[in-house]
Amino acid sequence: MLPEFGRKGGRALDGSRARKAALRWALIAAGAALYAFALEYFIVSNRLMEGGVTGVAVLLHYAVGASVSLAALLLNLPLFWLGWRRLGQRAMLYTIGGTLLLSLFLWIWEKVLDAGFIPPFVMEDDLILVALCAGVALGTGLGMVFRAGGTTGGIDILARLLNRRFGWSMGRIILGIDGAILASSLFVLPKERVLYTIVSVFVASRVIDFVVEGGNAAKTFYIFCREPERLVDTVMRELDRGATLIEATGGYTGKPRKIVYCVVNRMEARRLQTLVREHDRRAFFVIGDVHEVWGEGFREETED
Repeated sequence: MLPEFGRKGGRALDGSRARKAALRWALIAAGAALYAFALEYFIVSNRLMEGGVTGVAVLLHYAVGASVSLAALLLNLPLFWLGWRRLGQRAMLYTIGGTLLLSLFLWIWEKVLDAGFIPPFVMEDDLILVALCAGVALGTGLGMVFRAGGTTGGIDILARLLNRRFGWSMGRIILGIDGAILASSLFVLPKERVLYTIVSVFVASRVIDFVVEGGNAAKTFYIFCREPERLVDTVMRELDRGATLIEATGGYTGKPRKIVYCVVNRMEARRLQTLVREHDRRAFFVIGDVHEVWGEGFREETED
């Protein structure tokens, strides 16, 4: 009877994991659909801009009439290849999935709007309202994708590669690339449109914070588990984050043990929770809010 019980338990565990994976993919798909709708309905219809690889695709659409969905997909393909080779297959799975879903929904909304099933949202006399609505919708969509552990690829992949190669801050890499993309749009769009885009990007960034983790810059983890050294190795390998082992003594048992201490950004918090549960389902861990983090991989002091 015991082997049969074990098989049933294994099947139940596999079913639970399958349901969780399905929910994650459903949230990524819903977020990608909302982001794609906001991009086509608010941004493209009013000739505003966006950051990242999607922003380059939008710029190509304005300059040469290229399809946003096709341009975004083609621009991401070489980054997929680099990320697959340098970052690993597991790390790239949700990134590739999120990016492909985004391209698919961009294509769908392009066809829906071109066919006239939904009237275009064009407000030349009130672009600040357009920018605010775009920021809220874009941020909500991306926040849903990030909350599920996915990304929309593009600049995120490039930032991780440059961070590993040169040790540069990922936040500064993304900010620098987005700034260059917005600056290049001045050759195609009036400066007023670019300024409205900055409003949209700022609103989107705040909404992403709210959707993902309530606006916190980072999360700190105190983890009590079996084989803490092996968990540290997993965190460094899967998340490319450092972790510290703290010597402690159990208050009840009086036995020495080690606590894993780790700080991750808001997009990595869900992934770390999953890694801890996969490592030790009986693990006890405490998650705290961190409003500001200085140091490698986060915010670094510049040298004068």
